[in-house]
Order: sequence, then C-alpha cells, then structure tokens
Amino acid sequence: MSLPALQLSAADRAELTALEEDFWRAETRFDPVFLQRHLAADFTEFGRSGAAYTRDEVVAAPAGAIDCQLPLPHLTFRAIDAATVLVTYDSVLTRAGGQPEHAHRASLWTRGSQGWQMRFHQGTPFVP
Repeated sequence: MSLPALQLSAADRAELTALEEDFWRAETRFDPVFLQRHLAADFTEFGRSGAAYTRDEVVAAPAGAIDCQLPLPHLTFRAIDAATVLVTYDSVLTRAGGQPEHAHRASLWTRGSQGWQMRFHQGTPFVP
C-alpha cells in the first residue's frame, strides 16, 4: 500500500525556487552570511566534477563569476515529509571557454526554526 503524496504549498515552492536560484547568483552564492544561514551544519555536496565538499569548504570558496541559465530548467519538488523536500533540476553553466556544461541537480532541504536549510546537494553531468 502506497502513502499519498505530500503537498507542498505555493509559498514553499516559491521560497525554495528563490533559494536554489540564489545559489547560482554570485552576490548570494559567495555571501558567507547567506551560506551560513542556508547550509545546514552537516551539509555535504558531491559536485558535478565528482569532488565532495563540506559546508566549511563551500563557505570558504573564492568568489567568481557565475554564468548559469535562470530560471532553472526542469525544476521539481518532492515533499519527503512535512519539513523535508527534495528539489531537482537541470543546470546549464557556461564556463570561460564558452561551452555549456549540463548537470542533473538534486538538493535536500529541511525546514527548521531558522527556515529552509540545504543539507545535501549533488550534481551529475550529462550530455543533452
């Protein structure tokens, strides 16, 4: 017997969309206050490159330009429980050489007393 799908409010969808997109904007992606607020203490990332990153490594990353397609393509939400949401989308990032890099992305978000925090993120490269 399967359980009914949990519903995510339109406000939560809008907030999570804005947060995911903020991680692709240089002014917020490299803002330590934003990162410390929205990355959980035990945050882990498996990057598109295959490298693993801790919260401290992400917060300490040097600032740089980000050329990413926004809005994020194929953005979907799956509520795991009342306070946990899996967000998936594709990213299209253009590096200095001009060739776009595509990745399937997944983020696990939890809502606590301070709002939404990302606990896990993964990028997996693909060729469209």
